Amino acid sequence: MKNTVVTFINSKKKGQKLSMLTAYDYTMAKIIDGTEINGILVGDSLGMVTLGYDSTLAVTVEDMIHHGRAVVRGVKNTLVVVDMPFMSYHNTLAEAVDNAGRIIKQTQAHAVKVEGGREILDKVKGLIKAQIPVMGHLGLTPQSLNIMGGFKVQGKSEEAAKKIIEDAKLLEEAGVFAIVLECIPEKLADLVSKSISIPTIGIGSGGGCDGQILVYQDMLNMDEDFKPKFVKTFADAGLVIKEGIKKYTDQVRDGEFPAAEHTFTMKDEVLEKLY
Repeated sequence: MKNTVVTFINSKKKGQKLSMLTAYDYTMAKIIDGTEINGILVGDSLGMVTLGYDSTLAVTVEDMIHHGRAVVRGVKNTLVVVDMPFMSYHNTLAEAVDNAGRIIKQTQAHAVKVEGGREILDKVKGLIKAQIPVMGHLGLTPQSLNIMGGFKVQGKSEEAAKKIIEDAKLLEEAGVFAIVLECIPEKLADLVSKSISIPTIGIGSGGGCDGQILVYQDMLNMDEDFKPKFVKTFADAGLVIKEGIKKYTDQVRDGEFPAAEHTFTMKDEVLEKLY
């Protein structure tokens, strides 16, 4: 079934959990779309897992459009959400609408995602007024890592927890169709999820959320040096890829590849005329 912002909202009413993964290119998007997953996030996490930055802050609107286009080309049934990167929606409403409009028009994605609560509420309302579906993001918001002092669990104090609950309600009232809750205590995420009628998508926030999202490289163990607590390895693709490359290298070195079945032929009489 085709996944849309409406099916996301209805899934919560039906008590059906949502699953999402990141993707940044056509091939991976096509693989993910061939499963029963509900949504793909073209995350600004591409700055770290694809471009090699140490944070998401250097990612540009052009980066998001480039990767978003590729992902959408590989998708038939999955909802595609594209992150609005750092400083693409923080200054003026006009700038936010212009950048979001470019992302949607040039990628043909279905929605954008923004980080923050009450401080960006006017931007959220403006985007929705412009007919651009918006997914919210609360808790650990990586674009704010310098203010937060790094990648740390959020919402542990009473004041911080209350702000997350209030911000979730404000985002719902503004019209977002779902909210990512990143790295907040499980009981707080459960409380937030029960306080609003739109789905919450958790990452490092426990099973009380209405859905879950992971970076696909993390859940497939493609970076053995990065093991956050909230990630479970569902398949060791990193090991499989390494083993495949080693076999390829060994067989090339030993002259086993390419074999006859991997090569093309030509008529001897044609070949003789070349000498």
